[in-house]
Amino acid sequence: MTSNAELQNLDLIDLLSERHSLVRRISEKAWNDQSDIYISNSEWYIMARIYKKRPTISYITKNVEISRQAIHKFIKNLAAKGLVEINNVENNKKEKCIQLTALGEESYEKNEALKAQLESKIADKIGVKQVAILKDLLKLDWGIEQH
Repeated sequence: MTSNAELQNLDLIDLLSERHSLVRRISEKAWNDQSDIYISNSEWYIMARIYKKRPTISYITKNVEISRQAIHKFIKNLAAKGLVEINNVENNKKEKCIQLTALGEESYEKNEALKAQLESKIADKIGVKQVAILKDLLKLDWGIEQH
Protein backbone atom coordinates (compact mmCIF):
# COMPACT_ATOMS: atom_id res chain seq x y z
CA MET A 1 0.00 0.00 0.00
CA THR A 2 1.28 3.42 -0.96
CA SER A 3 1.71 5.89 1.92
CA ASN A 4 0.42 9.44 1.66
CA ALA A 5 4.02 10.70 1.49
CA GLU A 6 4.68 8.43 -1.50
CA LEU A 7 1.58 9.77 -3.26
CA GLN A 8 3.10 13.28 -3.25
CA ASN A 9 5.62 12.30 -5.93
CA LEU A 10 3.28 10.51 -8.34
CA ASP A 11 2.07 11.89 -11.65
CA LEU A 12 -1.64 12.07 -12.56
CA ILE A 13 -1.77 8.62 -14.18
CA ASP A 14 -0.20 6.86 -11.19
CA LEU A 15 -2.28 8.88 -8.70
CA LEU A 16 -5.49 7.84 -10.45
CA SER A 17 -4.30 4.24 -10.50
CA GLU A 18 -3.34 4.20 -6.80
CA ARG A 19 -6.61 5.79 -5.67
CA HIS A 20 -8.65 3.53 -7.94
CA SER A 21 -6.92 0.42 -6.55
CA LEU A 22 -7.44 1.60 -2.98
CA VAL A 23 -11.15 2.37 -3.29
CA ARG A 24 -11.75 -0.87 -5.24
CA ARG A 25 -10.02 -2.93 -2.51
CA ILE A 26 -12.03 -1.18 0.23
CA SER A 27 -15.26 -1.59 -1.74
CA GLU A 28 -14.55 -5.27 -2.42
CA LYS A 29 -13.76 -5.91 1.27
CA ALA A 30 -16.96 -4.14 2.39
CA TRP A 31 -18.99 -6.43 0.11
CA ASN A 32 -17.14 -9.61 1.09
CA ASP A 33 -17.50 -8.80 4.81
CA GLN A 34 -21.31 -8.84 4.52
CA SER A 35 -21.98 -11.39 1.78
CA ASP A 36 -21.30 -15.05 1.07
CA ILE A 37 -21.34 -14.40 -2.68
CA TYR A 38 -17.93 -13.42 -4.04
CA ILE A 39 -18.27 -11.00 -6.96
CA SER A 40 -15.15 -9.83 -8.79
CA ASN A 41 -14.67 -6.23 -9.95
CA SER A 42 -15.16 -7.35 -13.55
CA GLU A 43 -18.41 -9.07 -12.59
CA TRP A 44 -19.61 -5.87 -10.85
CA TYR A 45 -18.65 -3.95 -14.00
CA ILE A 46 -20.84 -6.23 -16.12
CA MET A 47 -23.68 -6.13 -13.58
CA ALA A 48 -23.60 -2.31 -13.70
CA ARG A 49 -24.05 -2.45 -17.49
CA ILE A 50 -27.13 -4.66 -17.26
CA TYR A 51 -28.82 -3.26 -14.12
CA LYS A 52 -32.49 -2.50 -14.96
CA LYS A 53 -31.85 -3.42 -18.61
CA ARG A 54 -31.95 -6.51 -20.83
CA PRO A 55 -29.03 -6.02 -23.21
CA THR A 56 -27.86 -8.67 -25.63
CA ILE A 57 -24.60 -10.43 -24.85
CA SER A 58 -23.14 -9.06 -28.10
CA TYR A 59 -24.03 -5.51 -26.94
CA ILE A 60 -22.10 -6.17 -23.71
CA THR A 61 -19.06 -7.51 -25.60
CA LYS A 62 -19.01 -4.41 -27.84
CA ASN A 63 -19.45 -1.88 -25.02
CA VAL A 64 -17.36 -3.26 -22.17
CA GLU A 65 -13.58 -2.94 -22.09
CA ILE A 66 -13.02 -6.65 -21.46
CA SER A 67 -12.24 -9.38 -24.01
CA ARG A 68 -15.17 -11.28 -25.51
CA GLN A 69 -13.92 -14.58 -24.04
CA ALA A 70 -13.56 -13.07 -20.56
CA ILE A 71 -17.05 -11.54 -20.74
CA HIS A 72 -18.54 -14.95 -21.59
CA LYS A 73 -16.65 -16.48 -18.63
CA PHE A 74 -17.86 -13.74 -16.25
CA ILE A 75 -21.45 -14.09 -17.46
CA LYS A 76 -21.27 -17.87 -16.95
CA ASN A 77 -19.92 -17.25 -13.40
CA LEU A 78 -22.68 -14.73 -12.65
CA ALA A 79 -25.32 -17.19 -13.89
CA ALA A 80 -23.84 -19.99 -11.75
CA LYS A 81 -24.12 -17.71 -8.69
CA GLY A 82 -27.78 -17.02 -9.53
CA LEU A 83 -27.12 -13.31 -10.21
CA VAL A 84 -28.07 -13.19 -13.90
CA GLU A 85 -30.27 -15.10 -16.27
CA ILE A 86 -29.66 -15.57 -19.95
CA ASN A 87 -32.61 -15.77 -22.32
CA ASN A 88 -33.15 -16.16 -26.03
CA VAL A 89 -33.98 -13.05 -28.00
CA GLU A 90 -37.34 -13.27 -29.75
CA ASN A 91 -37.03 -13.85 -33.51
CA ASN A 92 -33.26 -14.40 -33.28
CA LYS A 93 -31.94 -17.90 -32.72
CA LYS A 94 -28.28 -16.87 -32.31
CA GLU A 95 -28.62 -13.91 -29.97
CA LYS A 96 -29.06 -14.12 -26.20
CA CYS A 97 -30.00 -11.37 -23.76
CA ILE A 98 -28.96 -11.08 -20.16
CA GLN A 99 -30.61 -9.57 -17.11
CA LEU A 100 -30.12 -9.52 -13.37
CA THR A 101 -32.17 -11.92 -11.28
CA ALA A 102 -33.93 -10.67 -8.13
CA LEU A 103 -30.81 -11.77 -6.18
CA GLY A 104 -28.60 -9.95 -8.70
CA GLU A 105 -30.59 -6.72 -8.36
CA GLU A 106 -30.60 -6.96 -4.57
CA SER A 107 -26.83 -7.59 -4.52
CA TYR A 108 -26.18 -4.72 -6.93
CA GLU A 109 -28.29 -2.33 -4.83
CA LYS A 110 -26.59 -3.41 -1.58
CA ASN A 111 -23.21 -2.84 -3.18
CA GLU A 112 -24.28 0.60 -4.44
CA ALA A 113 -25.23 1.48 -0.83
CA LEU A 114 -21.80 0.29 0.38
CA LYS A 115 -20.09 2.44 -2.27
CA ALA A 116 -22.22 5.43 -1.22
CA GLN A 117 -21.03 4.90 2.39
CA LEU A 118 -17.41 4.90 1.19
CA GLU A 119 -18.01 8.06 -0.83
CA SER A 120 -19.55 9.63 2.28
CA LYS A 121 -16.46 8.71 4.35
CA ILE A 122 -14.24 10.31 1.72
CA ALA A 123 -16.47 13.42 1.73
CA ASP A 124 -16.25 13.59 5.55
CA LYS A 125 -12.46 13.64 5.23
CA ILE A 126 -11.86 15.91 2.22
CA GLY A 127 -15.18 17.80 2.05
CA VAL A 128 -18.44 17.35 0.17
CA LYS A 129 -17.55 20.20 -2.20
CA GLN A 130 -14.15 18.65 -3.01
CA VAL A 131 -15.78 15.31 -3.85
CA ALA A 132 -18.28 17.09 -6.11
CA ILE A 133 -15.42 18.94 -7.85
CA LEU A 134 -13.45 15.70 -8.27
CA LYS A 135 -16.47 13.94 -9.79
CA ASP A 136 -17.07 16.88 -12.14
CA LEU A 137 -13.41 16.85 -13.24
CA LEU A 138 -13.53 13.11 -13.91
CA LYS A 139 -16.72 13.55 -16.00
CA LEU A 140 -15.20 16.22 -18.26
CA ASP A 141 -14.17 15.36 -21.80
CA TRP A 142 -10.40 15.13 -21.47
CA GLY A 143 -9.95 14.88 -25.22
CA ILE A 144 -7.90 11.68 -24.93
CA GLU A 145 -10.36 8.92 -25.87
CA GLN A 146 -9.03 6.20 -28.15
CA HIS A 147 -11.12 5.22 -31.15
